Amino acid sequence: MTPMTQRSSDREAIEAEIDRIRSLGLDDLRILWRTTFRSSPPKGFTKDLVARFICWHIQEQAFGGLDPQTAKVLDGLAQNDKPPDRRLKAGTVLVREYQGERHTVTVVPGGYVWRESTYATLSTIARAITGTAWNGPRFFGLRTRRDQPEVPTKRPAAGPDRPRRNSPSSGQVRP
Repeated sequence: MTPMTQRSSDREAIEAEIDRIRSLGLDDLRILWRTTFRSSPPKGFTKDLVARFICWHIQEQAFGGLDPQTAKVLDGLAQNDKPPDRRLKAGTVLVREYQGERHTVTVVPGGYVWRESTYATLSTIARAITGTAWNGPRFFGLRTRRDQPEVPTKRPAAGPDRPRRNSPSSGQVRP
């Protein structure tokens, strides 16, 4: 057998084992988990999840696990660290609808193409679209504000101790 034939038959054997595992019932999957990992599966795991973990383990043993960089990123995410800074690859297309008009931006090696012109930053494009200063990555949904609560909080109504905004008593002048 040549190395290529060996790899092909190994792959076929692994695919056959994965198919067999997918056909097992939950009790049989739990038994297989105990023999594979020498512990009981977590109680909250569904049949599908138990099968997926076992199949992942088989593939990891046959083809290797995660590369160190990916493992480091996943470890950081599991510890609630900030996600890594991701750079957009050339060819990525960003789509944003603004005031009923769809805007498509394509990432290119020299910047970003919008309406057949190349721009150095997303902020320049966002400013051209809106007419106001915007953080480009935020405008295109690539970032969120960390200080902004997910559910907007209601402001208390104006009262004697809390004047209305832009009212003469608030110290601000109306335009």
